[in-house]
Amino acid sequence: MEEFKTVEVTTDFLIIGGGMGGTGAAVEAAHWGKENNLKVTLVDKAATERSGAVGMGLSAINQYQGENSSPDYLSYVRQDLMGCCRDDLVMDISRHVNGSVHMFESYGLPIWLDADGKYVHEGRWQLMINGESYKAIVAEAAKNALGMDNMIERVFILRLLLDKNDKKKVAGAIGFSVRGPEIYVFKFKACLVCAGGAVHVFKPRSTGEGLGRAWYPPWNAGSSSYLTTTAGAEMSSQEVVFIPGRYKDGYGPVGAWF
Repeated sequence: MEEFKTVEVTTDFLIIGGGMGGTGAAVEAAHWGKENNLKVTLVDKAATERSGAVGMGLSAINQYQGENSSPDYLSYVRQDLMGCCRDDLVMDISRHVNGSVHMFESYGLPIWLDADGKYVHEGRWQLMINGESYKAIVAEAAKNALGMDNMIERVFILRLLLDKNDKKKVAGAIGFSVRGPEIYVFKFKACLVCAGGAVHVFKPRSTGEGLGRAWYPPWNAGSSSYLTTTAGAEMSSQEVVFIPGRYKDGYGPVGAWF
C-alpha cells in the first residue's frame, strides 16, 4: 500500500468549499486580504470551475431587489416561511443582492434585457439569464482574485481542529486528497465554511428511478452542518428546510419555468 504524505498549508483565512458561496466569498476576501497583507486560501473537494450546486448552470437568478424595498422582500420571505425566519439575515441579503448581481454581470454573465435595456423579470423577484456557464464565470473571478497558488482543489475536508489553548477557537482543518495519497493539514487564524447543504436527508415517496432524484446535487453531503456542529458553532435557521416538489417527469422548485 502506498504511504500517505502530509501536506501542511498555513494561511490567515481559509475558505472551505468552492461553490457559489465559497468563490463569491473568495473574491471579497481577496480584496480585503490584499488591503491588509493577509493570505486567503480556498480549498474545494472538486474542480472549482464546475463544483457546487450551480456547477451545471442556472436559467435564472432567484432574487434581484430591483426597485423593490428591503421591507418588501422581508415580508415576502416571512410569509413564505410562515414566520420562521431571521429578519436580520434576510435584510442583510436584501441589502447586498443588487450589487452581487451587477458584479456577476461585470464578470460576463449574460442577463436577459428587454427592448429598453432593462432586466427581464420572471415574476417579481427573478431575473432570466443565459446561465449555463454561471459557475465557471464566478470561479474564474475567484481564481483571478486569489491566484492559483491559493486555490487547492480535489481535497475533502474531514474535520475542523480546535486551538489547543482555546477550545472555543478553531485553528485548523484536516482533509485528504481525492486524487492521490495525501493528507492535508491547514493552519489558519479564521475560516469560512461554505461546504453546501445536505441532500437525501428525507426518503421520498418515489419508487424506482425516482427514489434517488434530488434537486440539489447528491454530493452535497451535509459537510457544512457537520463541520460547524462538531466544532461547537452556534447553529441558526436550521428549521428552514427546502423540499422541492417531485412529480412525474420533473422535480424542483417553483421558479422561472413552472
